[in-house]
Amino acid sequence: MKINLVAFQLEFHLPYDSKPAVHWIVSGNTMSGHITGLDARMILDSRGNPTVEVDCYVDGNLLGRAAVPSGASTGAYESLEMRDGDASRYLGKGVSRAVENVTERIEEALLGMPVDEQRILDELMIELDGTPNKANLGANAMLGVSMACLHAGAAVHELPLWKYIGGVAGGLMPVPMLNILNGGAHAASNVDVQEFMVMPHGFDTFEEGLRAGVETYHALKKELKADGLLGGVGDEGGFAPNLPANEEGLKYMVRAIEGAGYSVEEMGIALDVAATEFHTDAGYHMDGKILSSDELADVYSGWLDEYPILSIEDGFDEDDWRGWATFTKREGHRVQSVGDDLFVTQSERLAQGIELGAANAMLVKLNQVGTVTETLESMDLATSNGYNNVISHRSGETEDVTIADLAVGTRAGQIKTGAPARSDRVAKYNQLLRIAEDVDEYRSPF
Repeated sequence: MKINLVAFQLEFHLPYDSKPAVHWIVSGNTMSGHITGLDARMILDSRGNPTVEVDCYVDGNLLGRAAVPSGASTGAYESLEMRDGDASRYLGKGVSRAVENVTERIEEALLGMPVDEQRILDELMIELDGTPNKANLGANAMLGVSMACLHAGAAVHELPLWKYIGGVAGGLMPVPMLNILNGGAHAASNVDVQEFMVMPHGFDTFEEGLRAGVETYHALKKELKADGLLGGVGDEGGFAPNLPANEEGLKYMVRAIEGAGYSVEEMGIALDVAATEFHTDAGYHMDGKILSSDELADVYSGWLDEYPILSIEDGFDEDDWRGWATFTKREGHRVQSVGDDLFVTQSERLAQGIELGAANAMLVKLNQVGTVTETLESMDLATSNGYNNVISHRSGETEDVTIADLAVGTRAGQIKTGAPARSDRVAKYNQLLRIAEDVDEYRSPF
Protein backbone atom coordinates (compact mmCIF):
# COMPACT_ATOMS: atom_id res chain seq x y z
CA MET A 1 0.00 0.00 0.00
CA LYS A 2 1.33 3.41 -0.91
CA ILE A 3 1.54 5.74 2.08
CA ASN A 4 1.45 9.54 1.97
CA LEU A 5 2.35 11.85 4.82
CA VAL A 6 -0.55 14.22 5.35
CA ALA A 7 -1.69 17.19 7.33
CA PHE A 8 -1.89 16.08 10.96
CA GLN A 9 1.32 16.94 12.75
CA LEU A 10 1.43 17.45 16.50
CA GLU A 11 4.68 18.54 18.10
CA PHE A 12 5.44 18.13 21.76
CA HIS A 13 8.51 17.72 23.95
CA LEU A 14 9.28 14.43 25.60
CA PRO A 15 9.89 14.21 29.35
CA TYR A 16 13.39 12.78 28.88
CA ASP A 17 14.43 14.49 25.67
CA SER A 18 15.17 18.16 25.18
CA LYS A 19 14.42 17.92 21.48
CA PRO A 20 10.81 18.10 20.26
CA ALA A 21 9.38 14.98 18.69
CA VAL A 22 7.19 15.25 15.62
CA HIS A 23 4.21 12.95 15.34
CA TRP A 24 3.14 12.18 11.80
CA ILE A 25 -0.08 10.37 11.08
CA VAL A 26 -0.11 8.70 7.68
CA SER A 27 -2.98 8.29 5.31
CA GLY A 28 -3.30 5.45 2.83
CA ASN A 29 -4.92 5.49 -0.56
CA THR A 30 -6.96 2.29 -0.26
CA MET A 31 -9.73 3.87 1.79
CA SER A 32 -11.01 7.39 2.32
CA GLY A 33 -10.66 7.37 6.10
CA HIS A 34 -13.52 9.83 6.51
CA ILE A 35 -16.04 9.98 9.35
CA THR A 36 -19.41 8.66 8.22
CA GLY A 37 -21.19 8.68 11.54
CA LEU A 38 -21.04 9.16 15.30
CA ASP A 39 -23.23 7.34 17.80
CA ALA A 40 -23.45 7.76 21.55
CA ARG A 41 -25.16 6.13 24.50
CA MET A 42 -25.36 6.28 28.26
CA ILE A 43 -23.38 3.60 30.11
CA LEU A 44 -22.52 3.25 33.80
CA ASP A 45 -19.21 4.12 35.41
CA SER A 46 -17.54 2.35 38.33
CA ARG A 47 -19.69 4.19 40.88
CA GLY A 48 -22.91 3.23 39.10
CA ASN A 49 -23.42 6.72 37.70
CA PRO A 50 -24.25 7.47 34.06
CA THR A 51 -21.50 8.45 31.68
CA VAL A 52 -21.07 8.85 27.92
CA GLU A 53 -19.78 6.28 25.44
CA VAL A 54 -19.17 7.25 21.81
CA ASP A 55 -18.77 5.18 18.63
CA CYS A 56 -16.96 6.54 15.57
CA TYR A 57 -17.81 5.13 12.14
CA VAL A 58 -15.30 5.47 9.30
CA ASP A 59 -16.31 4.54 5.76
CA GLY A 60 -19.38 2.89 7.25
CA ASN A 61 -17.42 0.73 9.71
CA LEU A 62 -17.30 1.01 13.50
CA LEU A 63 -13.60 1.70 14.10
CA GLY A 64 -13.45 3.67 17.34
CA ARG A 65 -15.18 3.48 20.73
CA ALA A 66 -14.41 5.41 23.89
CA ALA A 67 -16.01 5.95 27.30
CA VAL A 68 -15.63 9.05 29.46
CA PRO A 69 -14.64 8.94 33.16
CA SER A 70 -15.90 11.19 35.95
CA GLY A 71 -14.29 12.60 39.07
CA ALA A 72 -15.48 12.91 42.68
CA SER A 73 -12.75 15.23 43.92
CA THR A 74 -13.02 17.77 41.12
CA GLY A 75 -11.28 21.09 40.59
CA ALA A 76 -13.35 24.25 40.32
CA TYR A 77 -11.65 25.11 37.03
CA GLU A 78 -12.35 21.86 35.20
CA SER A 79 -14.35 21.91 31.99
CA LEU A 80 -18.06 21.30 32.46
CA GLU A 81 -19.33 17.74 32.73
CA MET A 82 -22.88 18.02 31.37
CA ARG A 83 -25.55 16.35 33.50
CA ASP A 84 -29.33 16.45 32.96
CA GLY A 85 -30.28 17.60 36.44
CA ASP A 86 -33.53 15.63 36.36
CA ALA A 87 -33.85 14.32 39.91
CA SER A 88 -36.37 11.68 38.81
CA ARG A 89 -33.74 9.89 36.70
CA TYR A 90 -30.40 8.68 38.04
CA LEU A 91 -30.61 11.23 40.87
CA GLY A 92 -30.11 14.05 38.42
CA LYS A 93 -26.90 12.59 36.99
CA GLY A 94 -28.26 11.48 33.62
CA VAL A 95 -26.31 12.33 30.48
CA SER A 96 -29.03 12.30 27.82
CA ARG A 97 -28.31 15.91 26.83
CA ALA A 98 -24.63 15.13 26.33
CA VAL A 99 -25.54 12.07 24.27
CA GLU A 100 -27.87 14.16 22.12
CA ASN A 101 -25.14 16.73 21.58
CA VAL A 102 -22.97 14.00 20.08
CA THR A 103 -25.62 12.57 17.77
CA GLU A 104 -27.41 15.77 16.80
CA ARG A 105 -24.79 18.51 16.83
CA ILE A 106 -21.23 17.20 16.84
CA GLU A 107 -21.89 14.50 14.25
CA GLU A 108 -23.18 17.08 11.78
CA ALA A 109 -20.04 19.18 12.23
CA LEU A 110 -17.60 16.27 11.76
CA LEU A 111 -19.27 14.22 9.02
CA GLY A 112 -16.98 13.78 6.04
CA MET A 113 -13.84 14.86 7.91
CA PRO A 114 -10.67 12.70 7.76
CA VAL A 115 -10.62 10.82 11.03
CA ASP A 116 -6.84 11.19 11.43
CA GLU A 117 -7.01 15.00 11.48
CA GLN A 118 -7.22 14.95 15.28
CA ARG A 119 -6.31 18.59 15.82
CA ILE A 120 -8.81 19.82 13.23
CA LEU A 121 -11.59 17.61 14.61
CA ASP A 122 -11.01 18.87 18.13
CA GLU A 123 -10.80 22.50 17.01
CA LEU A 124 -14.09 22.15 15.14
CA MET A 125 -15.77 20.93 18.33
CA ILE A 126 -14.20 23.72 20.38
CA GLU A 127 -15.47 26.29 17.88
CA LEU A 128 -18.93 24.71 17.84
CA ASP A 129 -19.08 24.81 21.63
CA GLY A 130 -17.91 28.41 21.80
CA THR A 131 -17.46 28.60 25.57
CA PRO A 132 -14.30 28.62 27.71
CA ASN A 133 -15.37 25.61 29.80
CA LYS A 134 -17.26 23.39 27.30
CA ALA A 135 -20.59 24.47 28.83
CA ASN A 136 -22.47 24.36 25.52
CA LEU A 137 -21.74 20.82 24.35
CA GLY A 138 -20.33 19.37 27.58
CA ALA A 139 -16.77 18.18 28.08
CA ASN A 140 -18.08 14.62 28.46
CA ALA A 141 -19.68 14.74 25.00
CA MET A 142 -16.64 16.34 23.38
CA LEU A 143 -14.09 14.05 25.01
CA GLY A 144 -16.06 10.95 24.07
CA VAL A 145 -15.94 12.03 20.42
CA SER A 146 -12.30 13.11 20.60
CA MET A 147 -11.13 9.78 22.04
CA ALA A 148 -13.36 7.69 19.76
CA CYS A 149 -11.87 9.47 16.73
CA LEU A 150 -8.38 8.87 18.13
CA HIS A 151 -9.09 5.14 18.34
CA ALA A 152 -10.60 5.14 14.86
CA GLY A 153 -7.57 6.92 13.43
CA ALA A 154 -5.31 4.26 14.90
CA ALA A 155 -7.54 1.55 13.42
CA VAL A 156 -7.47 3.16 9.96
CA HIS A 157 -3.69 3.02 9.98
CA GLU A 158 -3.60 -0.42 11.57
CA LEU A 159 -1.47 0.80 14.48
CA PRO A 160 -1.78 0.10 18.19
CA LEU A 161 -3.05 3.25 19.88
CA TRP A 162 0.16 3.95 21.79
CA LYS A 163 2.17 3.86 18.57
CA TYR A 164 -0.37 6.02 16.73
CA ILE A 165 0.02 8.60 19.50
CA GLY A 166 3.79 8.23 19.84
CA GLY A 167 4.86 7.86 16.23
CA VAL A 168 8.57 7.63 15.57
CA ALA A 169 9.36 8.57 19.18
CA GLY A 170 8.48 5.07 20.33
CA GLY A 171 7.10 4.20 23.72
CA LEU A 172 8.12 4.30 27.36
CA MET A 173 6.44 2.12 29.96
CA PRO A 174 5.25 4.26 32.89
CA VAL A 175 6.07 3.74 36.53
CA PRO A 176 2.68 2.97 38.12
CA MET A 177 1.28 4.71 41.16
CA LEU A 178 -0.95 2.12 42.84
CA ASN A 179 -3.49 3.66 45.21
CA ILE A 180 -3.63 0.98 47.88
CA LEU A 181 -5.02 3.01 50.81
CA ASN A 182 -7.97 5.35 50.17
CA GLY A 183 -9.25 8.31 52.16
CA GLY A 184 -10.77 11.72 51.59
CA ALA A 185 -13.56 11.99 49.02
CA HIS A 186 -12.77 8.47 47.77
CA ALA A 187 -13.65 6.62 50.96
CA ALA A 188 -16.04 6.63 53.92
CA SER A 189 -13.28 6.90 56.51
CA ASN A 190 -11.79 9.52 58.80
CA VAL A 191 -8.56 9.78 56.80
CA ASP A 192 -8.05 13.23 55.25
CA VAL A 193 -5.38 12.32 52.70
CA GLN A 194 -7.20 11.01 49.65
CA GLU A 195 -4.67 8.56 48.24
CA PHE A 196 -1.68 6.66 49.61
CA MET A 197 0.11 5.10 46.65
CA VAL A 198 3.15 2.89 46.17
CA MET A 199 5.57 3.63 43.33
CA PRO A 200 7.75 0.67 42.26
CA HIS A 201 10.44 2.86 40.71
CA GLY A 202 13.51 0.71 41.37
CA PHE A 203 12.82 -2.16 38.98
CA ASP A 204 14.12 -3.08 35.54
CA THR A 205 10.80 -3.75 33.81
CA PHE A 206 7.20 -2.65 34.07
CA GLU A 207 6.12 -6.24 34.74
CA GLU A 208 8.48 -6.51 37.72
CA GLY A 209 7.37 -3.15 39.06
CA LEU A 210 3.69 -3.97 38.75
CA ARG A 211 4.20 -7.35 40.45
CA ALA A 212 5.92 -5.62 43.36
CA GLY A 213 3.05 -3.15 43.64
CA VAL A 214 0.44 -5.92 43.59
CA GLU A 215 2.29 -7.92 46.23
CA THR A 216 2.52 -4.80 48.41
CA TYR A 217 -1.25 -4.30 48.06
CA HIS A 218 -1.84 -7.81 49.39
CA ALA A 219 0.72 -7.26 52.14
CA LEU A 220 -1.18 -4.15 53.25
CA LYS A 221 -4.35 -6.22 53.43
CA LYS A 222 -2.55 -8.66 55.72
CA GLU A 223 -1.23 -5.86 57.95
CA LEU A 224 -4.65 -4.21 58.29
CA LYS A 225 -6.33 -7.53 58.99
CA ALA A 226 -3.81 -8.33 61.71
CA ASP A 227 -4.69 -5.03 63.41
CA GLY A 228 -8.44 -5.49 63.05
CA LEU A 229 -8.73 -2.63 60.55
CA LEU A 230 -9.65 -4.48 57.39
CA GLY A 231 -12.98 -3.28 56.05
CA GLY A 232 -14.20 -2.18 52.66
CA VAL A 233 -12.39 -0.50 49.80
CA GLY A 234 -12.69 2.99 48.38
CA ASP A 235 -13.70 4.19 44.92
CA GLU A 236 -10.32 3.26 43.47
CA GLY A 237 -9.98 -0.16 45.04
CA GLY A 238 -7.64 0.70 47.91
CA PHE A 239 -8.38 -0.28 51.49
CA ALA A 240 -10.25 2.34 53.51
CA PRO A 241 -9.59 1.94 57.25
CA ASN A 242 -10.27 4.48 59.96
CA LEU A 243 -6.94 5.60 61.41
CA PRO A 244 -6.04 7.74 64.43
CA ALA A 245 -3.99 10.14 62.27
CA ASN A 246 -3.00 10.58 58.64
CA GLU A 247 0.61 9.73 59.42
CA GLU A 248 -0.54 6.25 60.43
CA GLY A 249 -1.32 5.68 56.75
CA LEU A 250 2.35 6.29 55.95
CA LYS A 251 3.42 3.85 58.63
CA TYR A 252 1.16 1.19 57.16
CA MET A 253 2.58 1.84 53.70
CA VAL A 254 6.11 1.18 54.94
CA ARG A 255 4.93 -1.93 56.79
CA ALA A 256 3.30 -3.19 53.60
CA ILE A 257 6.36 -2.52 51.44
CA GLU A 258 8.66 -4.32 53.82
CA GLY A 259 6.09 -7.03 54.51
CA ALA A 260 6.03 -7.81 50.80
CA GLY A 261 9.80 -8.26 50.87
CA TYR A 262 10.84 -4.98 49.28
CA SER A 263 12.91 -2.04 50.43
CA VAL A 264 11.94 1.62 50.52
CA GLU A 265 14.83 2.30 48.14
CA GLU A 266 13.05 0.42 45.33
CA MET A 267 9.45 1.09 46.38
CA GLY A 268 8.49 4.65 47.27
CA ILE A 269 5.29 6.38 48.37
CA ALA A 270 3.17 8.91 46.49
CA LEU A 271 0.38 10.93 48.08
CA ASP A 272 -2.66 12.65 46.65
CA VAL A 273 -3.59 14.90 49.53
CA ALA A 274 -6.49 16.62 47.68
CA ALA A 275 -6.13 19.53 50.10
CA THR A 276 -8.86 21.56 48.41
CA GLU A 277 -11.33 19.07 49.88
CA PHE A 278 -10.45 19.99 53.48
CA HIS A 279 -9.62 23.67 53.01
CA THR A 280 -11.89 26.49 54.22
CA ASP A 281 -11.42 30.19 54.81
CA ALA A 282 -10.15 29.27 58.27
CA GLY A 283 -7.37 27.05 56.93
CA TYR A 284 -6.60 23.38 56.32
CA HIS A 285 -8.52 20.91 58.51
CA MET A 286 -6.29 17.90 59.17
CA ASP A 287 -6.20 15.51 62.10
CA GLY A 288 -8.65 17.65 64.04
CA LYS A 289 -6.50 20.79 63.71
CA ILE A 290 -6.78 23.90 61.54
CA LEU A 291 -3.46 24.62 59.85
CA SER A 292 -2.12 27.52 57.82
CA SER A 293 -0.33 26.89 54.52
CA ASP A 294 3.02 27.21 56.26
CA GLU A 295 2.01 24.83 59.05
CA LEU A 296 0.74 22.28 56.53
CA ALA A 297 4.01 22.60 54.63
CA ASP A 298 5.86 21.86 57.87
CA VAL A 299 3.80 18.67 58.22
CA TYR A 300 4.82 17.59 54.73
CA SER A 301 8.48 18.40 55.38
CA GLY A 302 8.37 16.26 58.52
CA TRP A 303 6.88 13.40 56.54
CA LEU A 304 9.58 13.76 53.89
CA ASP A 305 12.20 13.41 56.62
CA GLU A 306 10.66 10.20 57.95
CA TYR A 307 9.15 8.34 55.00
CA PRO A 308 10.17 7.45 51.42
CA ILE A 309 7.76 9.93 49.80
CA LEU A 310 8.53 10.62 46.14
CA SER A 311 5.49 12.62 45.08
CA ILE A 312 2.85 14.86 46.69
CA GLU A 313 -0.18 15.77 44.61
CA ASP A 314 -2.50 18.66 45.47
CA GLY A 315 -0.76 19.46 48.71
CA PHE A 316 -2.54 22.81 48.86
CA ASP A 317 -5.83 24.37 47.81
CA GLU A 318 -6.37 25.09 44.12
CA ASP A 319 -6.23 28.87 44.77
CA ASP A 320 -3.44 28.88 47.35
CA TRP A 321 -0.74 29.90 44.86
CA ARG A 322 1.53 31.26 47.60
CA GLY A 323 1.36 28.01 49.57
CA TRP A 324 2.19 25.99 46.47
CA ALA A 325 5.11 28.18 45.41
CA THR A 326 6.59 28.41 48.90
CA PHE A 327 6.53 24.64 49.40
CA THR A 328 7.88 23.82 45.93
CA LYS A 329 10.73 26.29 46.36
CA ARG A 330 11.59 24.71 49.71
CA GLU A 331 11.09 21.00 48.93
CA GLY A 332 10.89 20.66 45.15
CA HIS A 333 14.46 19.37 45.03
CA ARG A 334 13.48 16.24 46.94
CA VAL A 335 9.83 15.61 46.08
CA GLN A 336 7.63 15.79 43.01
CA SER A 337 5.02 18.50 43.63
CA VAL A 338 2.06 17.66 41.38
CA GLY A 339 -0.72 20.05 40.42
CA ASP A 340 -4.11 18.44 39.74
CA ASP A 341 -6.91 20.74 40.92
CA LEU A 342 -4.33 23.50 40.58
CA PHE A 343 -3.86 23.04 36.82
CA VAL A 344 -6.82 20.88 35.71
CA THR A 345 -4.80 19.93 32.58
CA GLN A 346 -5.34 23.39 31.12
CA SER A 347 -2.59 25.42 29.52
CA GLU A 348 -3.69 28.76 30.97
CA ARG A 349 -3.61 27.54 34.56
CA LEU A 350 -0.36 25.68 33.95
CA ALA A 351 1.29 28.75 32.45
CA GLN A 352 0.39 30.73 35.57
CA GLY A 353 1.85 28.01 37.76
CA ILE A 354 5.06 27.88 35.75
CA GLU A 355 5.50 31.63 36.07
CA LEU A 356 5.03 31.44 39.85
CA GLY A 357 7.11 28.30 40.34
CA ALA A 358 4.08 26.67 41.94
CA ALA A 359 4.90 23.01 41.19
CA ASN A 360 7.19 20.76 39.18
CA ALA A 361 4.69 18.29 37.71
CA MET A 362 1.19 18.23 36.23
CA LEU A 363 -1.45 15.57 36.64
CA VAL A 364 -3.04 14.77 33.27
CA LYS A 365 -6.77 14.03 33.12
CA LEU A 366 -8.35 14.12 29.69
CA ASN A 367 -11.82 15.02 30.93
CA GLN A 368 -10.60 18.07 32.81
CA VAL A 369 -9.98 19.87 29.53
CA GLY A 370 -12.21 17.93 27.14
CA THR A 371 -10.20 17.01 24.02
CA VAL A 372 -7.13 14.96 23.14
CA THR A 373 -5.46 17.89 21.38
CA GLU A 374 -5.78 20.25 24.33
CA THR A 375 -4.45 17.53 26.62
CA LEU A 376 -1.34 17.04 24.48
CA GLU A 377 -0.82 20.79 24.24
CA SER A 378 -0.83 21.07 28.03
CA MET A 379 1.59 18.16 28.28
CA ASP A 380 3.88 19.86 25.77
CA LEU A 381 3.86 23.06 27.80
CA ALA A 382 4.68 21.11 30.94
CA THR A 383 7.60 19.13 29.54
CA SER A 384 9.07 22.12 27.68
CA ASN A 385 9.28 23.88 31.05
CA GLY A 386 10.87 20.99 32.92
CA TYR A 387 7.67 19.65 34.49
CA ASN A 388 6.85 15.94 34.70
CA ASN A 389 3.52 14.65 33.42
CA VAL A 390 1.55 12.06 35.41
CA ILE A 391 -1.25 10.41 33.42
CA SER A 392 -4.30 9.77 35.60
CA HIS A 393 -7.62 7.99 35.77
CA ARG A 394 -10.67 9.39 37.60
CA SER A 395 -12.42 7.93 40.62
CA GLY A 396 -15.47 7.22 38.45
CA GLU A 397 -13.94 5.02 35.75
CA THR A 398 -14.96 2.60 33.01
CA GLU A 399 -13.30 -0.31 31.24
CA ASP A 400 -11.87 2.17 28.70
CA VAL A 401 -8.05 1.87 28.60
CA THR A 402 -7.12 4.93 26.52
CA ILE A 403 -4.97 6.41 29.27
CA ALA A 404 -2.68 3.35 29.30
CA ASP A 405 -1.82 3.90 25.64
CA LEU A 406 -1.58 7.66 26.21
CA ALA A 407 0.99 7.17 28.96
CA VAL A 408 3.17 4.92 26.80
CA GLY A 409 2.81 6.87 23.56
CA THR A 410 3.64 10.26 25.08
CA ARG A 411 6.49 8.80 27.15
CA ALA A 412 5.01 10.46 30.21
CA GLY A 413 6.83 8.04 32.50
CA GLN A 414 4.18 7.86 35.22
CA ILE A 415 0.57 6.70 35.51
CA LYS A 416 -1.86 6.54 38.41
CA THR A 417 -4.85 4.31 37.87
CA GLY A 418 -5.85 2.92 41.23
CA ALA A 419 -5.35 -0.25 43.19
CA PRO A 420 -4.82 -3.64 41.51
CA ALA A 421 -8.48 -4.35 42.27
CA ARG A 422 -11.83 -3.73 40.51
CA SER A 423 -11.97 -4.32 36.78
CA ASP A 424 -12.16 -0.60 35.93
CA ARG A 425 -8.64 -0.19 37.38
CA VAL A 426 -7.18 -3.57 36.47
CA ALA A 427 -8.18 -3.05 32.82
CA LYS A 428 -5.56 -0.31 32.53
CA TYR A 429 -2.84 -2.42 34.14
CA ASN A 430 -3.71 -5.34 31.88
CA GLN A 431 -3.47 -3.11 28.82
CA LEU A 432 -0.05 -1.95 29.98
CA LEU A 433 1.03 -5.56 30.37
CA ARG A 434 -0.02 -6.20 26.76
CA ILE A 435 1.87 -3.14 25.55
CA ALA A 436 4.94 -4.22 27.55
CA GLU A 437 5.26 -7.20 25.20
CA ASP A 438 6.38 -4.70 22.54
CA VAL A 439 7.88 -1.89 24.64
CA ASP A 440 10.89 -2.67 26.83
CA GLU A 441 11.96 0.77 28.02
CA TYR A 442 11.10 1.45 31.66
CA ARG A 443 12.94 3.94 33.82
CA SER A 444 12.38 5.84 37.02
CA PRO A 445 11.64 9.57 36.80
CA PHE A 446 13.38 9.98 40.19
